[in-house]
Amino acid sequence: MFSYHLEVLAGFPTIRAGIVHADGLVNGPSPDPLRKAFQEQQAASLDRFRGTPMSEVPSIVAWRRTFSAFGVQPTRYRNAAEALIRRLTKAGDIPSINCLVDIANLVSIRYGLPVAAMDQERVAGATTVCFAKGDERFNDLGSSRTTSPEVGEVIFVDRVGTVSARRWCWRQSAQSATGPDTVKALYTVEGHHEAAEKDVASATRDLVALLEAHQPQARIESARLSPSRPRYEAAH
Repeated sequence: MFSYHLEVLAGFPTIRAGIVHADGLVNGPSPDPLRKAFQEQQAASLDRFRGTPMSEVPSIVAWRRTFSAFGVQPTRYRNAAEALIRRLTKAGDIPSINCLVDIANLVSIRYGLPVAAMDQERVAGATTVCFAKGDERFNDLGSSRTTSPEVGEVIFVDRVGTVSARRWCWRQSAQSATGPDTVKALYTVEGHHEAAEKDVASATRDLVALLEAHQPQARIESARLSPSRPRYEAAH
């Protein structure tokens, strides 16, 4: 269902990932307790990151280094966690989108790690993290235009060549985004920094706990991936 290509693992052996698969979801506006928790986390993250250059945040520094390694300017194309934190510190608030996205964003700003939430019923078969050939298809959020990734950039792609994420964790596709009809989702949280093993484990546990609290009817399972365990298959 989700795996890292061996070439990506060879190039980036520091990758550590958490996977959370949830089925039986009922998405919609975040309930009041989740909204409150999200606002509290935003306040805590503002205290942590306001006045701190992103160049001094280990998880962000590691992602910048990773982007540079596959030929992407990290200050032009910012990883999702950095973009979210910058939005928070500039605007002072991250608007609520829906329950599933708010859970992802809450955990992302808590740990400074990119968290993706992908609708699994809109993905064809397994998703592979690999280097792009350049002929895959990508539809950006808010755009009807189909583009292709650049050769050699890291992408999330399904078995028919549809891209769920470009430049590893820069931008998610419109097709894979969770929405009102999402009933099955896959969350990913990834890091490369020295403490990634610990931080990714904690972030994965938090994703599970938030889903259990706010989607109690869902069936949830989780896994941790690394070069020694590069593949995840859902049990349900």
